[in-house]
Amino acid sequence: MSSVARKRKAAAKDLTPEAPVRRSSLRRPAAPKSLCYSPVITENSKKKKTKSPIEKNAEKKQVKDEDETENSAVEPTSNGYGGLSEYELKRLENIKQNQAFLSSINLLQATEDLKRSTRRKCLQKGLRSQPSVKEVLPVRKSQRLQNKAAEVRTLPPKPRGSLVFEEFHRDKKPAGPLLMDAINMEEDFSLPSELLELCSEDTKERTTKLSLNKYSSALKKMTITANSVAKVVKDRIFSAAFHPCSSSLLLAAGDKLGKVGLWNLGADWGDDGILLFEPHTRPVGCMAFSTVHPSQLLTLSYDGSLRCMDVEKAVFDDVYNINDVLKTFAFLSDDCSTLVVGNWFGEVAIVDRRTPGNSHESIHPIDPKTLHCVSVHPLQMQYFAVAESRVVGIYDSRRLKKTKSEPVSQLTGHTLSITSAYFSPSTGNRVLTTCMDNHIRIYDTSLVSSNAPLLKSVRHDMQTDHWLSKLSAVWDPKQEDCFVVGSMMRPRRVQVFHESGKHLHTFTDEENLNTVLSVTALHPTRNALLGGNASGRVHVFS
Repeated sequence: MSSVARKRKAAAKDLTPEAPVRRSSLRRPAAPKSLCYSPVITENSKKKKTKSPIEKNAEKKQVKDEDETENSAVEPTSNGYGGLSEYELKRLENIKQNQAFLSSINLLQATEDLKRSTRRKCLQKGLRSQPSVKEVLPVRKSQRLQNKAAEVRTLPPKPRGSLVFEEFHRDKKPAGPLLMDAINMEEDFSLPSELLELCSEDTKERTTKLSLNKYSSALKKMTITANSVAKVVKDRIFSAAFHPCSSSLLLAAGDKLGKVGLWNLGADWGDDGILLFEPHTRPVGCMAFSTVHPSQLLTLSYDGSLRCMDVEKAVFDDVYNINDVLKTFAFLSDDCSTLVVGNWFGEVAIVDRRTPGNSHESIHPIDPKTLHCVSVHPLQMQYFAVAESRVVGIYDSRRLKKTKSEPVSQLTGHTLSITSAYFSPSTGNRVLTTCMDNHIRIYDTSLVSSNAPLLKSVRHDMQTDHWLSKLSAVWDPKQEDCFVVGSMMRPRRVQVFHESGKHLHTFTDEENLNTVLSVTALHPTRNALLGGNASGRVHVFS
């Protein structure tokens, strides 16, 4: 190409205007992000420039004047923060709003409660949980994939007899005495000598009855601590009792699996003073210490056995053993040698411990359905009360028949199943009943007549679910006219009432009592109360 052509082409290129770049008017270039207090970096600030000492002093003075002006311009906020940037003030405001929101939903309180419960679980006393060994099962294989014929199985034969009998008497302990081997201890463990000393201690009952004001004051002084809560048995508690010794708090509890636990508060044997035995295989529905021989504890179980734990012999003697489900018993004589025992099918048996063998002297039908509790009159011990399906009958043991026995007196007015019925401990002039119709009733039995009059009815929630033992009101053995009962109310509590229906005191503790105490009992000589729950723990107020 010639030089002339090249010059023309260059001149045309210079004269041709460039096409403008089309830009949307809606899209603006984003401004560079920077905090409001960040210094603006310019090209001139990047260059280092040597300044004279006079210029440096002037600059320092100017910066100081600007800081003072800025501080004076920023007024203290409502939060009390001054001299902070807009970003920091906004951050503090967000923190304050977040804390207010967490407080409104009680999240902070729930966190503190969780910390306390975790700390309380670490300090729990009683039986230690054993690590469970996982059973290794064989690998399942398909018969079809192995080209094998299917196995032909036949239905099992229909059960004969009562299903209740088969359920509650499966794996029953053999008849005869059983050794007192604590299952929570080693095999070579022997009973501590202190236990025998406590059980053999002379019991001195309180003879003077306190006035209502003094009794209420004594109740208010009873407290519970973390050391007064322990896991005594492994499962739900069905029965519990205090030993009558006064030098120490010794108690027993029976659970759903047939185990019996002894707990001496403050002792160092066993697991925090707890020894666990297994004399039965089904729920221990009733227990009582002998008033004549305090070293003996009688326990009754749904598996059809009634045994006597004798600490002196270190055995569980076989007192009564049948192929029925036993429900309750009571001492029918002052020397505790004769018993009245009630079974699942509405019958009462008279058992004499002095007779050789483990059978009854006689058995008598009372209610065609069932019975739940028996109680013997403390003075006229030929009379005993039976909590039947809808009525409480008072029977005379001298007039029992082999067919249908007629009661001497009846306590009517119940509309649902009756949980318990107890004579007052000293005179027997009152009978305390607990019914599933949400009422506790007190009857006058000072005269054993055909119909005992109703003195008072106290409304009380009895609707426990399937996993809790039924609530039962029990008398205070030291106070003739006062009784105690668990409660379904929140926060969890145990309540004390007078026979007139007056509420005397409520045992509660937010830190150490957060469960329903279905089984309750009061100490016969000391100011102490126990309550058992559905997890095998016993709470003691003293």
